[in-house]
Amino acid sequence: MTSLSPVSERAIVLAPMGRDGALALMMLNEAGYNGVIATGLTALCNALEEGAGLLIIAAEALRGVDLEPLLEYLHQQPAWSDLPIVLMTHHGGAEQNGSSHLSGLLGNVTFLERPFHPVTLISLVTAALRGRRRQYDARDRLIDLSESELRLQRTLETLEQQVEERTAQLRSNEEALRQSQKMEAVGQLTGGIAHDFNNMLTGIIGSLELLRRRVSRGKLDDLDSLIDLGVTSANRAAGLTHRLLAFSRRQSLDSKPVEINQLVTSMGELLQRSINESIALDMRLSDPLWTAEADPNQLESALLNLVINARDAMPNGGNLTVETSNRHLDSVFTAAYGTLQPGDYVELSVSDSGCGIPESLMGRVFDPFFTTKPIGQGTGLGLSMIYGFARQSGGHVTIHSEVGKGTTVSLFLPRFVGEMVVAEAANPARLPFANAGETVLIVEDDPAVRVLVSAVLKELGYAFVEASDANTALPIIESDQRIDLMISDVGLPGMNGRQLAEIGRQIRPELKVLFITGYAEHAAVRGGFLDPGMQLITKPFTFDLLTAKVREMIRAAASQAEATGNKVQ
Repeated sequence: MTSLSPVSERAIVLAPMGRDGALALMMLNEAGYNGVIATGLTALCNALEEGAGLLIIAAEALRGVDLEPLLEYLHQQPAWSDLPIVLMTHHGGAEQNGSSHLSGLLGNVTFLERPFHPVTLISLVTAALRGRRRQYDARDRLIDLSESELRLQRTLETLEQQVEERTAQLRSNEEALRQSQKMEAVGQLTGGIAHDFNNMLTGIIGSLELLRRRVSRGKLDDLDSLIDLGVTSANRAAGLTHRLLAFSRRQSLDSKPVEINQLVTSMGELLQRSINESIALDMRLSDPLWTAEADPNQLESALLNLVINARDAMPNGGNLTVETSNRHLDSVFTAAYGTLQPGDYVELSVSDSGCGIPESLMGRVFDPFFTTKPIGQGTGLGLSMIYGFARQSGGHVTIHSEVGKGTTVSLFLPRFVGEMVVAEAANPARLPFANAGETVLIVEDDPAVRVLVSAVLKELGYAFVEASDANTALPIIESDQRIDLMISDVGLPGMNGRQLAEIGRQIRPELKVLFITGYAEHAAVRGGFLDPGMQLITKPFTFDLLTAKVREMIRAAASQAEATGNKVQ
C-alpha cells in the first residue's frame, strides 16, 4: 500500500457554533488522527485544495450559505476519488429532513447525531479513512496501469518499427538474392551460349576463309566440302537460337492439329537409329487417341530430344518406352502448375530404366545449359526447350525420377477442338519461275538480309523494290507501283511490320504479306498474329523455303485477282 502524507489523511472540521469543533478535534488527536478546524466554508474549501482525508461538518454550518464552491470541488473530483463527509446533526425534526437533502448534494455522507460518544466518532472516522486509503490505492493502480499502457504502447511502437525495419531488410535481402540468382542464371546462360556459338562461328568463319583463299588461288576443286562445313555450322547455330527461343517461349509456333500416334510412328525408324542395340524401344500408343494442337516440327524435335536423353541415361542398355494416352486434367492437378487450365490433353511420355536424377538436382533440370551429362556431351538446352515449347503451346511438362530406377518425362498438349482442314499441297512444277512484271516489295532494316532476299528474287525473275523501314515503304505502297507481294521483317525500327501491314491493307485490301522474323514477341503464336493472306517464316530460313512461299503466295494472289476480275497493283 502506498504511504500517504499527513495532509492526505487529515480531517477538516467545520463546526462554527458552540464547542463541537473543538471537542471533535480533541477526540481525533487523542485517537492519533490529524485534524484542522476551518472557520467557515471558504476556509474549508481552501484547506481542501491542500489535501484532506475526510470532512467533519456540522449541518447548521451549511444552511444559509453559498454551497457552490464546495459542490464544485466535489463534482470535479477525479474518477477514483469520493471524499467521505461526516455530517453532524441533531436527532429528529426538520433538521433531519434538511440533512437528507444535503446528503443528496454532497455524495459520500455519513450522519453523526449529537450528542455523540467519542467511540462513535472515532469509529466513523476510522471507517472513512480506510475507504479513503482504498481510493488512493485505486488511484495508484490507475497510474501504474496508465504507465504500463504507455510502456506497452511504446513497446508496440518499437516493435512495429523493428518489424518495418526487419521487413525492409528482408525485402532488401530478397531482392539481393533474386539479383544474385538472376546474374547466376544469366552467367550460366551467356557462358553456355558463348561456348556453343564460338564453336559454330569457328566452323562458319573458317570455312569461308578457306573458300576465299582457294578461290583467290584459282583452286576451285573440292569446294563443296567447305561449303557443307559452313552450312552445317550455321544450321547448328540456327538450331541453338530456336532452342533458346523455345525456352523463353518467344519462338514462332505454327500450331495445327496433330495426330501424335502417326507422328510417333513416322519417327519410329529415326528413333530406333538414335539408340543403340542394348536398348529396347517399346511403343505403347493408345487407340483411339485424341487429336492434339501443337507445332508438329517442334514436337518432333522435343520427342527426339527426350529419346536421346533417355539413351544417354542408359549407357549399359535398358528399356525405353514411348507412350501416348488421353488425359483429362482436373483443377486439383492443374492448380499445382500455374497457368495450366483444366481440360482435355494428350499425354506423350518417354520413360527409361536408367540411372535417374538425384532429388537435389530436380529443381534445375529445366534450366538452360544445365546438364548432368559429362562436358562436351550435352548443351543443356534439350529439356529447357521442351519446357518452353510445352508452356507456349498451352500445355505443360512434368518429370519424375528415382535414382537407380529411371526417369519419366511427360508432355501434356491441349486437345484440338474444331474442324480438321486438309491443306492443299503446292505443285512443285509451278514454283521455280516468275511471270513477267511480278514485283515484290522488300521491307527489311538489315542490309545483309535485304541483299540476300533481293538476290534470290532476282534469280527467280521477280522485280523488286526495297525499303529499309515502314516510313520508306508507305510512299511506295501509296504509289501506282505494282506490288504482288510484300515481304516484311516484323521487328522494324519505329512502326513494326505488323502495323505496316495493317496500313498497307487499308490502301491495298488484297495485299499479300510474307513476314520474316528472328524474334517477335507478338508473333509467338501465328494463329493470333496472322490474318488471311499473311504467312510467316523464321530466320534463318532456307532459300528453297523462301522461294516456295513467294511463289505460293503470288500464285494465290493472281488466282484471286483472276476470280474477281481485278489486276494486281
